[in-house]
Amino acid sequence: MTSADRPGSGAFEVLPFFVYGTLRPGEVNHDLFLRGRTAVEEPALLPDAVLYEGPGYPYAVERPGSAIAGELITAAPGAYADLLVALDLLEEYAGPERSDNVYDRVAREAVRPDGSRVRAWVYVAAAPVARRLARTGTEIPGGDWHHRPGPNPGP
Repeated sequence: MTSADRPGSGAFEVLPFFVYGTLRPGEVNHDLFLRGRTAVEEPALLPDAVLYEGPGYPYAVERPGSAIAGELITAAPGAYADLLVALDLLEEYAGPERSDNVYDRVAREAVRPDGSRVRAWVYVAAAPVARRLARTGTEIPGGDWHHRPGPNPGP
């Protein structure tokens, strides 16, 4: 856990995770990082974001008026702290406002199919990555990693 995420610090919140790429069910990192560590997995949308292609995984970038598809993942009892550390490492997130982050972990509202909203952690492209993607990246039409075009689309 990064020092900013320790219980008792102002930055620590126990929230579900909104996942949109290789951590979704049926994807390689779901089995590696989430299998056996979740209590609930449910479909959801993340408003005000778009997806860009990465080297085998996507990047979410904040953009008003768009939405991306994914799942809300609630950690199993007793699994939260270890899962948070594992996902921070996977997403190359070293802590708030770090210049070496590939992704930033931010709290955002996700929307369930019934329209209810829930705050969740989501890994979005860190600012330097997001700026590069806005200039030269390839957006994934429809904002759904599972329905991306290309030779190996997901489930």
